[in-house]
Amino acid sequence: MQLENKVAAVTGSSLGIGRAIALAFGREGASVAINYRSHPEEGQEAVQEIEKSGGKAISVQADVSEPEGVRNLIRQTVKEFGRLDVMVNNAGIEQKIPFLETPLEVWEKVISVNLTGVWLGCQEAASQMVSQGDGGRIINVSSVHEDLPMPTNSPYCAAKGGVRMLMRTIAVELAPHGITVNNIAPGAIETPINRNLDEHPEQRQKLLSEIPLGRIGRPEDVASMAVYLASDASSYSTG
Repeated sequence: MQLENKVAAVTGSSLGIGRAIALAFGREGASVAINYRSHPEEGQEAVQEIEKSGGKAISVQADVSEPEGVRNLIRQTVKEFGRLDVMVNNAGIEQKIPFLETPLEVWEKVISVNLTGVWLGCQEAASQMVSQGDGGRIINVSSVHEDLPMPTNSPYCAAKGGVRMLMRTIAVELAPHGITVNNIAPGAIETPINRNLDEHPEQRQKLLSEIPLGRIGRPEDVASMAVYLASDASSYSTG
């Protein structure tokens, strides 16, 4: 098992990509803190699934846009499992609205979750890892839209672009502590956030025409990359 004896926290892991990452970590031997914001039953289901595969997990409520929420997630993880080796900042939201019609409150909410939440997660996790003294892994789930524009989604794109430069900058700062920092930047993935594509076959077909492999990705595709970045195999990969 690639993550035996490792402890990981994964934000937004009761559903979608985050859940797939948490389950993959559990199968690879990690103890996992599942994070949810408003649906405790889904967080508990993820815990039970990890436990069925022989792993250990807890479920922790936290709004990642709130500093105390992120602190509590790290605190509960360390209290239960004794340390933190891997932090995955996955939680994210989007709301597609034409730029000229986007209210300030939408901009502020998307930025608070998708960028500030990642910044908080990185800082709290890194502080814990530095105090432990033996390095760690920080993995941010970003998006191809950290580089590619997406009309009607300016707050989301701005946040993901910020996550890209945040990762590149703190990777340099944290390297002396043995902490690696990387982004996974998926394209379209079959998750609840893309469920509306089922109602618009023409949009789905247009999207597929732009993907070289001709299919939308699965959460498990992202989870496999996260396992690699969390493992010792990626010890020389950062930034």
